[in-house]
Amino acid sequence: MQPLVYRITRHTIPGWVPFHEKEPRGIAYETDSHFVHVFGKDRGLWVISTGLTVTQAKTGTLRQWVEQTFGAVDIETAQCKVGHTVEGVWRPGLYFEDETLQGLGASGFDLRLSEQSLLLLIQRLDELLHFVEPAPGALQTYSHKARELLILACTEAENYWKAYLRLAGVVSTKGDFGTKDYVRLLGPLHLADYVISLPRYANIDPIRPFDGWSSAQPTKSLPWYDAYNKTKHDRTTHFSEANIGNCLQAVAAVIALFSVRFGPFRLFHGGGTLSAFVNQLFAIELEDCAPSSFYAPLVALPPNQRTDLICYGAQEQVQARVVDPLIL
Repeated sequence: MQPLVYRITRHTIPGWVPFHEKEPRGIAYETDSHFVHVFGKDRGLWVISTGLTVTQAKTGTLRQWVEQTFGAVDIETAQCKVGHTVEGVWRPGLYFEDETLQGLGASGFDLRLSEQSLLLLIQRLDELLHFVEPAPGALQTYSHKARELLILACTEAENYWKAYLRLAGVVSTKGDFGTKDYVRLLGPLHLADYVISLPRYANIDPIRPFDGWSSAQPTKSLPWYDAYNKTKHDRTTHFSEANIGNCLQAVAAVIALFSVRFGPFRLFHGGGTLSAFVNQLFAIELEDCAPSSFYAPLVALPPNQRTDLICYGAQEQVQARVVDPLIL
């Protein structure tokens, strides 16, 4: 059962205000007896709101229903079946912590290790920014501390990449993986969608750490990672590559990878020390993302579900996800 995704231009739900102006995305599917629609946002982290679930007894086709009821345009078929997710790949459609960990096939042990590693990186970055203001003119400032941070952040990114390649069953024929292998993750993990900004430093442009990553030049097209390779292997010649700008890019890349693996809400909407440090420095959003990659939550309808057009909160009726394997 493949859901439809679309943009909403209106709705005909009796007695409801036109809240589609704030929730202008829709994802819908059909059961044996009903059509089901869930509202969603089109900005930020594109939250799909199961608290705004709409059902109606089936008449005609699903496409006709979303066009008539929601003025649906830009209709596409979603990539994943209803209630399915891809292991290790967060997309809008997973929100609450328990459903996110279950839907991503993530363990509490892996989460704890990744949180601790990211916390240490951000603490080191915060300390560095106490001494160097990240103004545009200072982004080329380099130091031993910056080099240390750059190396740590990039090795953490490598750790994620290798884990994903192993998860997908990729075997290295050369004894270890390299950027020609890592770049294969760009599309399946939707890495180019992630935009990390620094709200406290308004003069710093938002960071898209994986923008422009290309299989034609898998190392050079990722400047912060190219800088890490140069300064790691030849500090004397390439010490200047260990600068604040590359550190910001590398830490932003790890934040994006953490968000893919465990979802972004634990970092940006959660409690605890890590969330406090993250929110002190960073904000996150998705841009230019494909709604067809989003996950449709499967809502269990009771046998006596009303047949008229109704909107209600269905959070408690959302079923556990079927986790599909990651395929590259």
